[in-house]
Amino acid sequence: MERFFNTAGPNQPALHYTLPPLERVDWAELSWLIDAQRYFVLHAPRQTGKTGLLLHLAQQLNETGRYRALYVNIEAAQAARNDVGAAMGTVLGAFASAADVYWNDAALCAWTRDVATTGERGDALRRVLEHWARLSPVPLVLFVDEADALVGDALVSLLRQIRAGYAQRPTAFPHSMVLCGVRDVRDYRIHRSDGEVITGGSAFNIKSESIRLGDFTQAQMAALLAQHTETTGQTFDDGVLEELWEDTRGQPWLVNALAFEACFRLPALRDRSCPVTLEHLRQARERLILRCDTHLDQLADKLREPRVRSVIEPVLQGEDLPTDVGDDNRQYCIDLGLLARRDGALVVANRIYREVLPRTLTSVLQDSLQGHAEPRWYVRADGRIDMVALLTAFQQFFREHSESWLDRYSYKEAGPQLLLQAFLQRVVNGGGRIAREYGLGMGRTDLFLQWPLTPQGFVGPLQRVVLELKVLHSTRQYTLEQGMAQITRYGDQCGADEAHLLLFDRNPHVPWEQKLYRSEHHHAGRAVMAWGM
Repeated sequence: MERFFNTAGPNQPALHYTLPPLERVDWAELSWLIDAQRYFVLHAPRQTGKTGLLLHLAQQLNETGRYRALYVNIEAAQAARNDVGAAMGTVLGAFASAADVYWNDAALCAWTRDVATTGERGDALRRVLEHWARLSPVPLVLFVDEADALVGDALVSLLRQIRAGYAQRPTAFPHSMVLCGVRDVRDYRIHRSDGEVITGGSAFNIKSESIRLGDFTQAQMAALLAQHTETTGQTFDDGVLEELWEDTRGQPWLVNALAFEACFRLPALRDRSCPVTLEHLRQARERLILRCDTHLDQLADKLREPRVRSVIEPVLQGEDLPTDVGDDNRQYCIDLGLLARRDGALVVANRIYREVLPRTLTSVLQDSLQGHAEPRWYVRADGRIDMVALLTAFQQFFREHSESWLDRYSYKEAGPQLLLQAFLQRVVNGGGRIAREYGLGMGRTDLFLQWPLTPQGFVGPLQRVVLELKVLHSTRQYTLEQGMAQITRYGDQCGADEAHLLLFDRNPHVPWEQKLYRSEHHHAGRAVMAWGM
């Protein structure tokens, strides 16, 4: 069977194109921590290869003969929430199954299951780990996956039982233990039902013993794609790898999903003599975004969390972060993989996420815009979008409906920008493309619309339009002058034919007759149309 790019579950090298797991971590640091009897956290966003790495590490350690290592996934215990007894019963069941599956130790499995069904479960995990360590002929090393799936009192109980036995290592408790999940150990702060705040305790050193599994580097991504070329003979045109890098920034699931979509799902590319072109990659990207696979859907679900919204909303606006947004919330968004720090700036992690965030937040609105924003109304006889007609219609729509629509958004502050993007997306969906740029503290959101003018699609001539969205915080004249300089630079960067500057006045005391206007300007040799909203 031909190998393929994996998008579901741990990699199996016989089936999937696979990078050597140890190339993605500092093995020298990891092995030192294990040898030094440390308990630590390994964390990374969803679907970045954590499980595959842990399984590989357990196998590596077992093959040395120096340790007895085991991988255990305790995610199923999340359903128990604050029911400690039920959660610990599920955790012990997971340990028992792992002993049976990976060690083929039926006796230890049966004993552990017996403990899980009898006695006090609040201390059962500690007793099980103590018993396992005493029986093991060599030091015991445990890799506990999805540890942060537990919540509330269940997570408190897990951490406290580990902490209670920690001093007994290595003879009567595991020599080393790795808790793995999405969150960094600093986020293992739990608010109990009684309001008490619990942290991981002395068993976990937050600063020196928390390791993040990184995304692919550009070289690693290229090496993964090279496996496809070596296996099938199918090549990638110049520029494809650079485009894939900008789309994904090495996020492992996105790299595999985009490559799989292009190489295995686009009918034209099933002929392996046909090279993968930039246009193929862009088609694959749009299909992936529209389908909103599980990975993207999980990210969308995180947007509903208040602590995520407190950071993402200013990013979508291009505004400064409020002073009450703490370091923990920013780091949480980075740990989830939504944001990244580059050149000292906090940015949306990759180009695909920049597309997914506003589309997700406005998906219901896009469906509801039927009758307000139909593509056929704004496409002229020459095939170009009539941007003046489209933005005039949006002005009227914004006047009539913005108040009622913005009341429905949890992201109210970014509502005007999201409302416009939904309106545009409804018009260009399936025909054109909108690229988005956000930046904290930049005071704007930039959109780049590309619309094909011939049946050749995006390989033929295109209409290129840049739009800059700004909220008035100062005078109209100052904001207009500032916006002119910004949109001119952006238009030159994109090679745009048209430039439109949209200024949103959020002052409820200013009448609509003063807010709504259109004016033509020239700046640095470029024509710019300004729109008041």
